[in-house]
Amino acid sequence: MDGHAGDLGTATEPESGTEPVVGRDAELARLLRTVDPASAERVLMLVGDLGVGKSALLAHVARRAEADGTHVLRAEGSESESGLAFSALHQLLRPVAAEMDRLPERQRAALRDAFGAGPATPAQTTASDPLLIGVAILSLLSALGDRRPVLVVLDDAQWCDRASLDALAFAARRLDGDDPVTVLVATRNAHLPGLDRHIPTLTLEPLDDAAANQLLDLQPNSPTGRTRMQILDQAVGNPLALAELTRAASLHGTAASLTPAGPLPLTDRLERLFAARLDGLPAPTAQALLLLAAMDSVDSALSVQAGLPEAGDAVWLPAEEAALVRRAGRNVRFRHPLVRSAVYHFAPSDARRAAHRTLAELLRYEPDRRAWHRAASCPDPDAAVAAELERTAGRARRRGGYAAAAKALQRAAELAPEREGGARLLVEAARAAVFTGDLAWVEELAAAVRARTDDASLLTAATVQAGRLAALTVRHTAVFSRLADAADQLAAARPTTALDLLAGAAVVRFYSGEDAQRHRIQALLRRLPEDAAYLGLRTWVQTVSDPSGNRPHLASLLPRLSADAETRPERLVAVGIMAWLLDETPQAVRAFDAAFGRWELRGPLPEGLGGAVAWAYVERGRWGQAREGCARITAVGRSAGLDHAVACAAAVDATVLAYQGDSAAARTRAEDALALIDPLESRSVAVYARRALGAASAAEGAYESAYGQLRMAFTADGAPLHYHASYPSLADLAAAAVRTGRHKEATHIVERAARALAGNASPRLRALISRARGLLADPEDAEPHFRAALADPVLENWPFERAQTLLDFAEWLRRRRRIAEARAPLTEALETFRRLGARPWIERARAESRAAGLHVTDTPPDALAELTPQQQQIIRLAARGLTNREIAEKLFLSPRTVGSHLYRSFPKLGITARSQLRDLLEGFATPLISPTETGC
Repeated sequence: MDGHAGDLGTATEPESGTEPVVGRDAELARLLRTVDPASAERVLMLVGDLGVGKSALLAHVARRAEADGTHVLRAEGSESESGLAFSALHQLLRPVAAEMDRLPERQRAALRDAFGAGPATPAQTTASDPLLIGVAILSLLSALGDRRPVLVVLDDAQWCDRASLDALAFAARRLDGDDPVTVLVATRNAHLPGLDRHIPTLTLEPLDDAAANQLLDLQPNSPTGRTRMQILDQAVGNPLALAELTRAASLHGTAASLTPAGPLPLTDRLERLFAARLDGLPAPTAQALLLLAAMDSVDSALSVQAGLPEAGDAVWLPAEEAALVRRAGRNVRFRHPLVRSAVYHFAPSDARRAAHRTLAELLRYEPDRRAWHRAASCPDPDAAVAAELERTAGRARRRGGYAAAAKALQRAAELAPEREGGARLLVEAARAAVFTGDLAWVEELAAAVRARTDDASLLTAATVQAGRLAALTVRHTAVFSRLADAADQLAAARPTTALDLLAGAAVVRFYSGEDAQRHRIQALLRRLPEDAAYLGLRTWVQTVSDPSGNRPHLASLLPRLSADAETRPERLVAVGIMAWLLDETPQAVRAFDAAFGRWELRGPLPEGLGGAVAWAYVERGRWGQAREGCARITAVGRSAGLDHAVACAAAVDATVLAYQGDSAAARTRAEDALALIDPLESRSVAVYARRALGAASAAEGAYESAYGQLRMAFTADGAPLHYHASYPSLADLAAAAVRTGRHKEATHIVERAARALAGNASPRLRALISRARGLLADPEDAEPHFRAALADPVLENWPFERAQTLLDFAEWLRRRRRIAEARAPLTEALETFRRLGARPWIERARAESRAAGLHVTDTPPDALAELTPQQQQIIRLAARGLTNREIAEKLFLSPRTVGSHLYRSFPKLGITARSQLRDLLEGFATPLISPTETGC
């Protein structure tokens, strides 16, 4: 742990078995406010250098919380266990194993599998869903919070395994005021995977001079004079250094000779100080210390078997007197991780290896930990140990521990006797590391492959893995060049690999919207074979990079590609994405539904253009499903550090929120998306976000703002900013333009788009252009355009867009005093808006209906519209018979949060029981309007 020297505030009295705390009054107050169950802040990350006092603060807060009746769960990161998937999570949850058994079956099974207690054989095991593990933790913490407040304390998080961090981060981000659960995380590194940027941070700075002097005054042998000045100078306000240098000075009489002067970092200085205390220790004590240092944190049960003396044994006394260990009850612990490091690294290498051999022999029934100890005992390459690590990696990967798998494979490569075998293991390590989102690590592994082998297949495999992840980052210009250059080099010798790389380059082209990239893709594609074996990849590259270039031909290939992919869910998803890009949205949704029916997308990495799934559901009017998809992409993208994927999901989510009338939430989500990307590098996301902001303004009737946002989807001269994302906004741009007097500019943009699309426009885009022309035309010329926009029955597959057109046409008809003709489109539009929950458009259609002489009832639909979009989602799922836990699992919320939303929603809906929901929602689906003979 970190900094157990006394280092908290002056107002804090030392407790039994602890040391006083100095100089941290403000920080302690902040932590105690966070832990208060009434606090709105549920997560806080405590950041500071080694020895600055993070652990002491956490220990003090945990004691206070326990005294107040809070259930405290603790875990400490362990450097030696950082390669063991879910080891920190296992440590954290061991005290509540009985509560884990009460989780829903899928969640319980996911946790059991994560902890290695799932199916016994690989054949029985499928890859764990990291998101389901996160939901299980959220459910577990929520259940514990039902009885009393919960405090989760994670110390030394920089050494926690990545799988545990991802799962805890997922749960922590979903805690809200309904859950009396607080998470405190201490780490040396502010850029902790999954936790940086997304949670509040409290940074511990070095103590000021007054606090440093006060801490020295509290030491058993408080230094004076020149020694005191030297300690203050060398410690630079670090509490651990102040305490340990004082201890050393009391033994040696001066601080000057304790540690080297000059540029040596404080960590190294302290480690050498601790190492110096090892000199002169009795041999049995030194041997016991080394074995303790080589153990993992959960190896204490093996201490007696390993030959370690019990805590009460006199062999520990010299180490305790040298301030190297602390004995508490039956346990012996190092005073600080630096002590463990000093004991381990300053021991002779053969002694370290012997310690690991001893531990490996005792861990024959724990194969993963045994493998790592065997690896640490190897002075030379060893094929058997490399194979054992490879098996460990396989188990970690099946449990969703991709970082642990990559680490094991990387170490296995170091131990592989043959260079080619090592290169193969490095490629596998890169394949696993892709799922962590750590591009630098993947590129490091790819570089190691290049340094180890000339084998073309291994080299290209490493390049493809790096490219796969690079395509999902925000560095589109650099990534495109890298992928295209690699495809160029491999075009002649390895056309399949070149096409794989070009497929990734096409995704980058879509994100960036850079037209020069389209030309390069087309040039490369002409160099690659056109036979049937490559049809799927070629169609993908053409469709993603230029969907309007030859749309009729590309669309004609979809049925064949769909048939070929029928039993391959991942290929069905690709077909669905292509169908969406070609405005064949019904076919896209069918492909996605079929794929999910065979294989729920449980991979931990959002694949390229994964946002297309959510967009297709938005267009088909399945908004709840779209938001569920956005929640999954956001969760996975944040865990993997893939800002672009998170931004894509935020833009889609913002659009749905705007359509539902939650303009404030829509703006927040859209601005989140824009903050995560460079708009010149990610034109697609920039346009989606502007469309969402435009919809949010239009929902409020702020048409000046709406026009300004939608105008940014096009360049200054009226060209689309993005070759696919800009076109669907044409009609909304026209609608805002007619309300702000910008007919001329909007007409120029619409007609330019119509000319650019020419014969390649989809029925959907032709309808949107016709709607835009109807809005912008002189009143006497508008009717043919509106009728053209509604003529094709296929347009019913875009219900919201069709309802908007119906409403615009009805308004035009009423203004032309053709009131009887206006009633049918008004009735259909209002029914659609109500079914979708598009509250602003419901209100506009109701007002227009009254003006057209229709009697519009006011109650049930408006009651549902009073709920937030998330509450509406929960209500609809509850009406389908899902329990709170099932809803929570689907929406990535805690069951308590779901229950709270239901509790607040029932009075607004005028009901008192869950059983009334189905009838209520069925009532919302009816038109509830009828013509009258009054009004004009």
